[in-house]
Amino acid sequence: MITLSRREVIWISFMLFSMFFGAGNLIFPPFLGQSAGESVWVSLIGFILSAVGLPILGVVAIAKAGTFYDLASRVHPLFALVFPFLIYVSIGPGLAIPRAGSLAFEMGMAPFLPQEMAISPYSLLVYTVVFFGVVFWLSLSPSKLVDRFGKLLTPALLTLIVLIFLMSLVTPMGAPTAPVEKYAAHPVIQGFLDGYLTMDALAALVFGIVIANTLRSKGVNDSRAISANMIKAGLGAGLLLTVIYVMLGILGSQSAFLGRAENGAQILTSLMNHLFGESGTVILGIVFTIACLCVSIGLVTSCSQYFQGLFSGLSYRVWVTILCLLSMAIANLGLTQILSVSVPILGAIYPVAIVLIVLALFGRWIPASSKVYPTTVGLVACFGIVDMVNGTFLNHQWDFWLTFLPLYKEGAGWIMPALLAACVGMLLDFGKKAASVYKRGPVS
Repeated sequence: MITLSRREVIWISFMLFSMFFGAGNLIFPPFLGQSAGESVWVSLIGFILSAVGLPILGVVAIAKAGTFYDLASRVHPLFALVFPFLIYVSIGPGLAIPRAGSLAFEMGMAPFLPQEMAISPYSLLVYTVVFFGVVFWLSLSPSKLVDRFGKLLTPALLTLIVLIFLMSLVTPMGAPTAPVEKYAAHPVIQGFLDGYLTMDALAALVFGIVIANTLRSKGVNDSRAISANMIKAGLGAGLLLTVIYVMLGILGSQSAFLGRAENGAQILTSLMNHLFGESGTVILGIVFTIACLCVSIGLVTSCSQYFQGLFSGLSYRVWVTILCLLSMAIANLGLTQILSVSVPILGAIYPVAIVLIVLALFGRWIPASSKVYPTTVGLVACFGIVDMVNGTFLNHQWDFWLTFLPLYKEGAGWIMPALLAACVGMLLDFGKKAASVYKRGPVS
């Protein structure tokens, strides 16, 4: 059995980190830091528990189950086809990939163009042609992702972020101010909810196939060895995410003297101008571009591998081409419209993904054949659909009834239905076991 060296595991951890760490992950912590102020450390604990804990637990869950399909099959074979398809479409060409291309333009190119060119659709078109051309080229060889991510892009991204943080240590900065709004009353809970809303647990389910195939390309074919190395890579990526989130959160907590901002991108822009002057915008543009590039390559690779397995008539290269062209078109023609569809769908399926992950981690007590899987996932999925319909089509007309659920206003109203459904599933398991014992009759 082939065993990976410690260095190889570290490179794979770097690769996984860079696939997780997109533009959204870059701007959330600074905004949390500024809003939490003096409570930044407490809020970061909650943020890290969800923004790091859930994705890494997702990697562990996939490692234990074998594949995403194997995990989803515990609910129902039809669910194992429909649910992954929805995730890959929504988080891939339907949301994250085209958004990464447009964000890379807004943060990495538009600030350096004349105003007329910056708002011109032709500028975005030219940029996305180049951006997705690079994504296409780097996605064609999945076996080389470790070399390109782990040994090149990730070290460059980490070096720039560490440089920014070190510069803040030798440059006069502001003191943290009093926490505002919900951060004042419940900093840990608010931090946890902010991390939960990153939806990175979905990415963990998507990226599992990339990590497994990367390990196989290195000669690791034993299922136990693949699972063990996936868990190691997940823990390594989690450690890197934690360190970077702490740095960015601290930077945000010291930024109040620059003025209150509406989002993390504004905070980072102000900070970079303060720390580096005019060159700060260039450095920030490079950071955003690398982050968006890494996420796009990771998603194109994972989605292409998934769709190749689902529709074997088309090669991996063809799927890479389709996804890059489709994402480029959406980034230029209809990002706002596609987001209006994808975001509600993601909001509906995200709780289902978390439930799957949690159940998989309790595999010692909840076997794959347990009724807990279909009852819990089924009820949470129904809740997600009801909540999506309420917010998207009914203008929140059902809020009066839904707010009776604990944590609904915080975006986690599915937790109570999940707990109730799990209890029902356990009772069904107990009833099935009791009926089986009764049919066998007393042991003589």
